Amino acid sequence: MIDFKGSQFEKEIILWAVRWYVAYPISYRQLEEMMGERGVAVDPSTLNRWVIKSTPEFEKQFRRRQRPVGRSWRLDEPYVKIRCTIAGIEVMHAIRKGQLT
Repeated sequence: MIDFKGSQFEKEIILWAVRWYVAYPISYRQLEEMMGERGVAVDPSTLNRWVIKSTPEFEKQFRRRQRPVGRSWRLDEPYVKIRCTIAGIEVMHAIRKGQLT
């Protein structure tokens, strides 16, 4: 986990600032303004240091919790009943283009 020992700010403040920066397309100046609106005076260079220090650990934690995707994907071809006959999607496209009647 990330070491917050000796930090001037609380752990929650640092984590929220890094999360906002990573999750939303905002600049450090905009993030500084947002934090100021919430009563936290922080410099953009401090935010940059937090992001650089914390982002790799966040990514590790995310990768651990991410579920693996299955190895095989199956997609059944849809069939539609047209004039009492069953036709696949390719036949429907051919009928639509006028290639089959």
